[in-house]
Amino acid sequence: MCGIVGLLVKNQNMRANIGELMLPMLIGMTERGPDSAGLAIFGAPVDNGERKFSLYCADPDFDWARLSVDLNNGLQAEATVEVKVNHAVVTTSVSPDTVKAWLKEHYPQLHLLSVGQLMDIYKDTGTPAQVASRYDFSKLSGSHLVGHTRMATESAITPSHAHPFTAGEDWCLVHNGSLSNAHSIRRKLEHEGISFETDNDTEAACRFLQWRMREGDDLKTALEHGFDELDGFYTLLMGTKDQLALVRDPFACKPAIVAEHDDYVAIASEFRSLAHLPDIKNAKVFEPAPKEMYVWKL
Repeated sequence: MCGIVGLLVKNQNMRANIGELMLPMLIGMTERGPDSAGLAIFGAPVDNGERKFSLYCADPDFDWARLSVDLNNGLQAEATVEVKVNHAVVTTSVSPDTVKAWLKEHYPQLHLLSVGQLMDIYKDTGTPAQVASRYDFSKLSGSHLVGHTRMATESAITPSHAHPFTAGEDWCLVHNGSLSNAHSIRRKLEHEGISFETDNDTEAACRFLQWRMREGDDLKTALEHGFDELDGFYTLLMGTKDQLALVRDPFACKPAIVAEHDDYVAIASEFRSLAHLPDIKNAKVFEPAPKEMYVWKL
């Protein structure tokens, strides 16, 4: 059992406070996921040609200042490093493949969480309140976000096993449920040259959908293939650079509730995580149907 939350803010005047709006949503899912928590936030884009790289290090004494110096010297290009506890966001115009290869060779202890122009990811072990406090989630600003609270059932409790998972750029996925064929999906994708970082079943779903999009599917078509390939019970919430997308398995065994308002769209596993939202009484609140894709765009 896990908890998912999503928030897309249509009213631009509210985007500076998206972290404050989200925080009770995430903490409201504590009983569904007390082991670890994570958040993907879509904020202001970096300059054209630049990318942001979200990094995590398990060592609390890691020397991020040294990484900044080594990045600038090793890549022979400007790279800024913004540190938040044991996470950091590196921004540079160097190609993602070059940065990934350099990090793997020189700093293998760092875990690359995401790449993109808008999205940052933070995830760690602890209760949702502890993780949110650690990384100042309440102070985040942006247009939309995806969050998750995890109760581990099929793999270890570590930051790398926490959600969101990501593949590609500015794309992430959180998952409530379980897949019975994650290992066969993994073997199939490994034959396609796709590597995995964890044994989490959610990563299998994430990389499957990204593989389908890499092969030319749009997100809707990729999810239609997912209905054929992903065996299990699941609610999937995905974030892209300009939208949120939600889908439930054909049996809709895992809960989800949506509130559509003129100012925002909010998604959670249970209504209690939506009850505090502004003017919620005038929102359209509904339970998503099974095997149907819901998409909300900025």
